[in-house]
Amino acid sequence: MSLPYTYVQDLMQDQNIPDDGILSRNVYADEHVKVVLFGFGPGQELSEHTASKPAILHFLDGRGRVTLGEDEHPVGPGSWMHMEAELKHSVVAETKLTMLLVLLKSAAPKAAPACP
Repeated sequence: MSLPYTYVQDLMQDQNIPDDGILSRNVYADEHVKVVLFGFGPGQELSEHTASKPAILHFLDGRGRVTLGEDEHPVGPGSWMHMEAELKHSVVAETKLTMLLVLLKSAAPKAAPACP
């Protein structure tokens, strides 16, 4: 029988981040969302790129920097951001860094601005 939920007791369990590389592990995927856990070794980076869907980045451990468009932000445990599709972004790990990526596959279209 398939359960109507997914439960992960500890996302960080078995998160053996390489000293010189990036580890990614799919946590969950369906027609609406894809969730991927990333582990970056110190000094590793995802160079500037875009995603075709809106996404949420949630940082769980470590320190680094994220560039969103032209803005650079420091990140650490608890840092959270939402970004629209096609926004240029990059991630650089200063220490071992763990990030949860939530890719929103079927995001609702933006609402039109309200008329005054």
